[in-house]
Amino acid sequence: VRAFAARQHGVQEVVELLAPRPGTTVVDCTVGAGGHSVAILPHLLPSGRLIAIDRDAHALALSHARLAEFSPQTSFVQEEFRHLPEVLRHLGLSHVQGVLADLGLSSLHVDEAARGFSFLKEGPLDMRMDQRQETTAASLIERLSERELTTLLATYGEERWAGRIARRIVTVRARQPIETTTQLARLVAEAGRFSRSSRRIHPATRTFLALRIVVNDELASLEALLRVLPDALAPQGRAVVISFHSLEDRLVKQAFRQGAQEGQFRLLTKKPIRPSAEEVAQNPRARSAKLRAVERLG
Repeated sequence: VRAFAARQHGVQEVVELLAPRPGTTVVDCTVGAGGHSVAILPHLLPSGRLIAIDRDAHALALSHARLAEFSPQTSFVQEEFRHLPEVLRHLGLSHVQGVLADLGLSSLHVDEAARGFSFLKEGPLDMRMDQRQETTAASLIERLSERELTTLLATYGEERWAGRIARRIVTVRARQPIETTTQLARLVAEAGRFSRSSRRIHPATRTFLALRIVVNDELASLEALLRVLPDALAPQGRAVVISFHSLEDRLVKQAFRQGAQEGQFRLLTKKPIRPSAEEVAQNPRARSAKLRAVERLG
């Protein structure tokens, strides 16, 4: 979950690395409730601009209200950040001086049971960040074969017991539909007991992660954003990306390192910035956060 956005210290780290200046333009690709943007905007005044992007209409509405005092300087766009070039063209821009992407879930998603992201709360198996799309977690559970489910869980959740969990899902759904978060969490936990594995996290964590990634096509969106970053950033423009699981961080690390090798980027964080033990104690959701940043050369 977006840990750095929940703490003022983390927000300050993002602002320091982005280094927003008066008159420049910064894109918050995952504006959420506006936690980062509200700290960035004062640095852009009086003539700068912030472009607030989110695929979640509810998040955009919340950030719009939170950033109301900066409305002349802010443009709100409901879109996937993979379409950043199209967003910029539509707004009459060729490049910007800053890009922030805070990946993963926001507390808006986790805390609202009806969105179906949390296995700790009873809700429909939805998991759509953009409610306009058709595919839900329930639809994947219903139609994918045992082999396809196994591949999904192993690839996107890095789930060791993917085959056993997939087999359990197929067995249960033959008797009754699997439609709620707690129903799925229970049957995954049952499969975990069958494996007699010891887990430090809830047995359903990786299953829910894998389904969420696939429902929202998250890795493909991130790959697309990383491809267009060099062209979207002006010289000396900066990008900051916060990831929350190994698949995301691997993509970010590889893209930034490759860009540095090709002379496109200067690495601002040779190693990812991690939350301190104190920060994790205050906000356990922060434990897996990794922040990486680059500066555009040329």
